[in-house]
Amino acid sequence: MNSAGTTMQDFLKGKTILVIGTTGFLAKVFVEKILRIQPKIQKLYLLVRASNTDLASHRLQNEVFQTDLFKVLREKLGEDFNSYIAKKVVAIAGDLGVENLGIKDNNIKNVMFEEIDIIVNSAGNTKFDERFDISMSVNTKGALHVLNFAKNCHKMKVLVHLSTAYVCGETKEDEVIFQEKPFEIGESLKGTSKLDIEIEMNLLEKKLDELRALNMDENKIKHALKDYGIERSNLHGWPNTYVFTKAMGEMLLVHYKDNVPLIIIRPAMVTSTSKDPFPGWIEGQRTVDSMICTYGKGKLPCFLGHPKTILDIIPADLVINSVIAAMVINSNQAPKNFIYHVSSSLRNPLKVSDVHKISHQYFMKTPYINKNGKPIVISKGIALKSLSTFNIYVTIRYALPLKVFNLVNNIICHSFQDVYDDNYKKIRMVKKIAKLYKPYVFLKAVFDDTNTENLRRAAKSYNMENEELEFDPTSINWTDYMMNTHIPGLVKYAMK
Repeated sequence: MNSAGTTMQDFLKGKTILVIGTTGFLAKVFVEKILRIQPKIQKLYLLVRASNTDLASHRLQNEVFQTDLFKVLREKLGEDFNSYIAKKVVAIAGDLGVENLGIKDNNIKNVMFEEIDIIVNSAGNTKFDERFDISMSVNTKGALHVLNFAKNCHKMKVLVHLSTAYVCGETKEDEVIFQEKPFEIGESLKGTSKLDIEIEMNLLEKKLDELRALNMDENKIKHALKDYGIERSNLHGWPNTYVFTKAMGEMLLVHYKDNVPLIIIRPAMVTSTSKDPFPGWIEGQRTVDSMICTYGKGKLPCFLGHPKTILDIIPADLVINSVIAAMVINSNQAPKNFIYHVSSSLRNPLKVSDVHKISHQYFMKTPYINKNGKPIVISKGIALKSLSTFNIYVTIRYALPLKVFNLVNNIICHSFQDVYDDNYKKIRMVKKIAKLYKPYVFLKAVFDDTNTENLRRAAKSYNMENEELEFDPTSINWTDYMMNTHIPGLVKYAMK
């Protein structure tokens, strides 16, 4: 138990942290938070994929420290900002897919082994249908390379690995609660298949050799490996390559962790910051955001997803606050319960119909301005309750002239089954996108967060200044957050 008067910030004093995946969305929020709440941090080693230190430093400056995310810290420090960053941050050129994280300089590597207290691995290729070899390299092999690196760190207090709640896969049953439990090595979500990670890696190498032997160009190889990743994922019961390779990464960590204090954080769909360092910061469009953005631009007259489906979203700052809490509270021990779902579906559910309604209200009140300076008028739209409905909808949309389609847009009827579309490739592409999003917008389950709730209770023994480390989803008013924080953030940062 924490001694009276100690804060989580106190724990961070004098610590040296290695952050992996630094140019990613969540890692940036973590780095900013640490530098802002604990100026007495000893050092942050920030691993960046680059061939040398100069290029790594350049990427950090351009992709991390010059972003709007750091404006609060920049304003706070003024002219001292650059010198503060230079003093606290060390850019490390490396590659997660290579042993020893691709760090070539042995002197630097040995110093890191001596100094590092904590490792936070936020790296991950998050594309649902990425090339199988790339996803495997980053999400599966990369996780094991980080663990092996951690085993060489003499002062290692905790290894935090960021995964995703959706490694749990899909369910065909109603009202399922996914538990915070680790995977066994080789565990498959389909009883009809046996998963052997080493065999998967060997099959992938064989597939690569076969494709190259056919003298295929890189573009064809890319698409073949994307399809192959989805095929292997589906075979073992996972809906896409991203969650399949992340699940295998978790398996390797749990199986080979030995005495390394391991924490696995599984966030649900991560959205813009709710409060910290300021509301509404986001990078890119993350899962449900692509629907909101496309709808706001008037290009999506429907919302894919059953209206009653719970969309499990969680603001980025709450995820990072849970990372810091787990890191502090579980330091120097190998906790029995080390999987944490950082989610909202169980304690503060938000439905597809809520997001549809709020998005309509927002863009009616504040229309998106197109490139010609004109406000875009949106329709109320419809909710497509199943993929079969979506198939009919897509066929109608691309089979009929736009003017005719607009007349029947709000009456998705069943009398167009015999309509055929010459633009077969376009339909196939849209259907493929819909299939990729299906696990998120038709999921008949919620995520248990008992371990995370226990973590919240434990965190209360620390003095959390101004709720700086709040990560309770029940504190969120979804209508207020979506209307006044998240969608405005999307418009500013993701709909440019």
